[in-house]
Amino acid sequence: MENNSTEEAAGQITRLLTDLRAGNPDAGTALLNAVYPELKRRAASYLRGERPGHTLQATALVHEAYLQLMGQQSFDWKDRSHFFAVAAQAMRRILVDYARMRKAAKREGGRVRVQFGDVLAISEDRLDEVVAVDAALKRLAQWDPRQCRIVEMRFFGGLTEDEIATILGVTPRTVKRDWKVAKAWLHGELASAAGRNG
Repeated sequence: MENNSTEEAAGQITRLLTDLRAGNPDAGTALLNAVYPELKRRAASYLRGERPGHTLQATALVHEAYLQLMGQQSFDWKDRSHFFAVAAQAMRRILVDYARMRKAAKREGGRVRVQFGDVLAISEDRLDEVVAVDAALKRLAQWDPRQCRIVEMRFFGGLTEDEIATILGVTPRTVKRDWKVAKAWLHGELASAAGRNG
């Protein structure tokens, strides 16, 4: 039964995206209502290590990401998964900008050690990680753009291997393999950068 409701929700989001592309003025509000709980869940996972009252809250992250998405010139999202992949990119930009701003305010240096899980939990003492991961992802994109997108969708977007596979048009097995290779490459890259900065 839960599978049917998940598929129904995905279908509703895809229909709303189609309506939005067609210029339906009510589709934006309906889309926000449909995607908000999932976006907030993902945003909360990034910020789960934060103290209460922290300056960047999950609600603010979701609203900022949604405003950026709605501010685009065109809405070419194909379906729910594609929308969440683009939302992951928006959240990555917001989180990186936030980390840079906070880091600049603190003016603290030091080593950066990153533990890769499926998502990034951001806290005040991990701001350097966000900036370091973003810089490493830019280098990874030059070497293997698909692996970069996979890391971005997993790490910043919390998408599943199946969702990523659908977006990229590859098998979940390929996503799993690329995720493993990319994590190893990034671990080495970040360890090397920490050594240079330490």
